[in-house]
Amino acid sequence: MLIIPIGVAELLSLRKFFNTQKMNFVDELQWRGMIHDIMPGTKEQLEKEMTVAYVGIDPTADSLHIGHLVGVMMLKHFQIAGHKPIALVGGATGMIGDPSGKSQERNLLDEKTLRHNEECLKKQLARFLDFESDAPNAAELVNNYDWMKNYSFLEFIRDIGKHITVNYMMSKDSVKKRLGEEAKTGMSFTEFSYQLVQGTDYLHLYRTKGCKLQMGGSDQWGNITTGTELIRRKEGGEAFALTCPLITKADGTKFGKTESGNVWLDAKLTSPYKFYQFWLNTSDEDAERYIKIFTLLSREEVESLIARHREAPHQRLLQKRLAEEVTVMVHSKADLEMAIEASQILFGQGTAEQLHKLDEDTFLAVFEGVPQFKISKAELEGGLNIVDLLAEKTQVFPSKGELRRTIQGNGLSINKDKISGPDMVISSDMLIAGKYLLAQKGKKNYYLVIAE
Repeated sequence: MLIIPIGVAELLSLRKFFNTQKMNFVDELQWRGMIHDIMPGTKEQLEKEMTVAYVGIDPTADSLHIGHLVGVMMLKHFQIAGHKPIALVGGATGMIGDPSGKSQERNLLDEKTLRHNEECLKKQLARFLDFESDAPNAAELVNNYDWMKNYSFLEFIRDIGKHITVNYMMSKDSVKKRLGEEAKTGMSFTEFSYQLVQGTDYLHLYRTKGCKLQMGGSDQWGNITTGTELIRRKEGGEAFALTCPLITKADGTKFGKTESGNVWLDAKLTSPYKFYQFWLNTSDEDAERYIKIFTLLSREEVESLIARHREAPHQRLLQKRLAEEVTVMVHSKADLEMAIEASQILFGQGTAEQLHKLDEDTFLAVFEGVPQFKISKAELEGGLNIVDLLAEKTQVFPSKGELRRTIQGNGLSINKDKISGPDMVISSDMLIAGKYLLAQKGKKNYYLVIAE
């Protein structure tokens, strides 16, 4: 094998070549609308060398919700760009509560709950980040409780507190809002000290991991810059900050919330069908922003999709592609296909076969809110005439005459199969998931019969 010696100049030239082949992280976030504030010198730092950056994640639940996705996508783009991402689970800060954007203190957690949540969050993050490879930029997950738990109060105020003035801390917007005229509850010392604890995280990661960048939502700017200031004063080092805008809907309401609460990444808390529907139901204006933020589609693909969508908005091309991309990324291709089939069933395009393939959770999610009627399962064991079932045992139809007329007009289906005559007998072996019958009157009127 021929070995050709490479000099330092050639090595640097090769390194520069390979670096330029990777995407430019700041430029990528810029066109995606994912930069709110960026500290001077950040872009230059990232162009100079592989850089370590972290994003803090609230561990107060054992699942991420879609409000976390912006930070997670920042870490994903960061790793794709050849840099090393760290996801920091805020075990210690979760025991305090972050005042940023909050009007009151949140519940504090015990260590056992925090450790459980940490494990669950890592599994979800592993769908986005490479934790397992031996690449130099493999992701890491850390918990700030591990280095804060043995920190005594006296050590903390001596090592950290004396380097940051009260005036500096009071100047932060997150503090001003809680202490200003509009504040009703004021702010505890615990919360006031939050920025020092977060700053200590940044200092610790700077020292132990060579971390030079912290990223987060725009409401975190004050906390992040406290960390850069602490690094400057304690270490004489240079560290950087980058924040993304807080995501809202076009109508000004909070992103990621529905009438039933958060949209979770855990399928047990938000079914893949409901998850898919959330993205599918976004407005045109929101879809144009979200497809840049929450997918990995290239600029060319996104701009092409937006142009095609504007020509025929009724086809909802943007919403469909957005929902597909995010559902596959968070769940799986199989879950996406199930969600699409479930959507087709609801809007009259599905088949009996597709209906029977649905798992119980998805089935109930699809037909959530439709009128329900309960009967004894024993009544179906020997078979029950459909007229008696739907017009006597339940009130799907107000009268037997109306039911017969609907059947005659070919307007009644049970479990997506058309009913051809009033002599049809319904038995327990027809039940979906051993429990449900779906009656459909016309195209859009559904009724759920539950046999218990």
